[in-house]
Amino acid sequence: MKEESKAQCEEEAFFEDQDFPPEDISLLCDSSTPIARLQGDITWRRPQEICESPALFPDNISLGHAKQGLLGDCWFLCACSFLLKNKHLLNKVFPPDQPQWGDSRYRGSFQFHFWQQGHWTDVTIDDRLPCINSTLCFSRCHSPIAFWVALLEKAYAKLHGSYERLWAGQVSEALVDVTGGLSECWSLGAFGSEEEQRPEEDSDQVRRRRLDLKLLHPVKDKCAISCSTHSSPGGASELGQYHAMTIMEWLDVKTVSGSEILLLRIRNPWGRCCWGGAWIESGAGWSSIDPVSALELQARAADGEFWLGEDEFMSQFDDVTVGYPISEEGHLKSIYTGNVLTHNHQLAGRWMKGHSAGGSRNSSSYSSNPKYWLKVCERGEVLVSLLQHKKWRHTEKNAQTPQEDSGNTKHQHYQAVALHMWKVEKKRFNLSRMLNKRPCASTHCHAYEREVVLHGQLEPGYYLLIPSTYQPGVEARFLIRVFSSSSTSFCALKSPAPSLPLTTDGEWETSYFRGSWVEGTTAGGSRNFLSYWQNPRFPFTVCAESAEMSGVHVRITLHQSRPDSHLHPIGFHIYKILEAEPDQTLTRDQEPVASCVPHCYTQDVSLTCCLSPGAYTIVPSTYQPNCSADFTLSLARRIHRKVVKSREMLGRAIEEISHISVMQS
Repeated sequence: MKEESKAQCEEEAFFEDQDFPPEDISLLCDSSTPIARLQGDITWRRPQEICESPALFPDNISLGHAKQGLLGDCWFLCACSFLLKNKHLLNKVFPPDQPQWGDSRYRGSFQFHFWQQGHWTDVTIDDRLPCINSTLCFSRCHSPIAFWVALLEKAYAKLHGSYERLWAGQVSEALVDVTGGLSECWSLGAFGSEEEQRPEEDSDQVRRRRLDLKLLHPVKDKCAISCSTHSSPGGASELGQYHAMTIMEWLDVKTVSGSEILLLRIRNPWGRCCWGGAWIESGAGWSSIDPVSALELQARAADGEFWLGEDEFMSQFDDVTVGYPISEEGHLKSIYTGNVLTHNHQLAGRWMKGHSAGGSRNSSSYSSNPKYWLKVCERGEVLVSLLQHKKWRHTEKNAQTPQEDSGNTKHQHYQAVALHMWKVEKKRFNLSRMLNKRPCASTHCHAYEREVVLHGQLEPGYYLLIPSTYQPGVEARFLIRVFSSSSTSFCALKSPAPSLPLTTDGEWETSYFRGSWVEGTTAGGSRNFLSYWQNPRFPFTVCAESAEMSGVHVRITLHQSRPDSHLHPIGFHIYKILEAEPDQTLTRDQEPVASCVPHCYTQDVSLTCCLSPGAYTIVPSTYQPNCSADFTLSLARRIHRKVVKSREMLGRAIEEISHISVMQS
């Protein structure tokens, strides 16, 4: 039967994903994890080559839960468990009614949606899955005939660039990526070292909140809850340095003495019980409750699940991640009150060195950070999140790769960030005086997290919001989101255009180029795709006679002509032409000399760099191929004409006025 299925696969015109091929480039990014040892042992098979009657989901839905394979992505599988419990969220990520095996429309492809930086992104894959000896080697369902987990994992790996990029991550990030909602991390028990207590201190440092399970009681059946350990706890000798699990449920149970105890049912993505506490199947804890209740609770624990008492839970785990519930209408629900937050806004921003990267409140340049106005029309609950983009570097295989620095993993990929908010009593106010006052609300100390969340019950009026990094001069992009139970409006305080690099001995001249990405011809997408070289190219020259020893400073800005609600993620690379040829030839394996990546959902991206004399080409692109749009490139070059310097100084009165802002109502 399997041979017939295989022959059928070869005869049919099944989809083969050229952007994520069945090769090592899709498995590995830098061979830094144990899966690098699998090279040469992996074969890629379609589900009908693995079993006789493949399906997306099993008839018994409890067998549809994820079981971790050889890939260290327990953080992602915890988010998969939440999807399985919430069909309307699963349908958003994995659209239903797609042709599958046995359907005449089936052509071997599946489509998924992931939330990325404020937008839902489409990811299409073929269903060739990595196997060892005809068995899935990465995540799968407990049912051997169900493949939704393996397919979703492949789509998420493609989104990240390879399977290896899924090795180690944060549950909070995966939850946001598959729901488009919010998540928060909470600490359990006592803090460790002083360094752990103070990820980055500032003048508004607040001791990080610890979890009170009673707080979540109103939404405990609707929110996603995951627990993690950073080292092997006493009850789990098998666990490594970090492991995440899912809290499936918790409930108060009466003991034979009449008191109540809190029990939690935990799911281990490994698919087996690895716990040795008082509430394992033969543990001493069960003798303290009614035998009938004990048998009923033990029967609820499926493969890979176990029960824990509250004290044991609080002492053995380090952190808990809470994902906000989302209603079937798509509205966020507060984990604090259970309120539906029917109003929402989002705006993208960035910290730019020398312009808007002011650092924390300890820094005198704090007031230069981006600023936002929030108008609350009537008293209500408000959540504001600050979500930063990862720091990236370029590698040969992928256009987007996290920077690999020493130290904490979060420190590698993220800046320490915080969000502060002030109540503004009058529409006209003095900014410097306002910032000397204590904020009415703020996140805890600057933290190395992808997203930090500010929560409060706000009175009607106007509020000033300022996101910041801890260190001044640090560049990063971010997204601010506002969710509220009452009507609100949200906008950015307009700032001057970014200044060119400061120089004292020259002027700048700017050239403008217009271009278009056209589907099927010049919309080639990023360097992840073979079609990249179809993108438009814009040659320019840096003249030797005008270059100093250090080269010539240039500033390049790419602007896409699309409304904020329909932006493409954009970026560009600069290549040096190695030989002065008339057709400005580039080789396909040539590395750029400078890059403005990652591709971002924003109107403008800019890069300032110093180039040696020679011929260059700019290649602008969208992240995905076939995204049509018009764009403008501006190229500013420093020219060496002496400028006249004025010795006049503006007075204190003028300087003071520059710090006064008028709020837009």
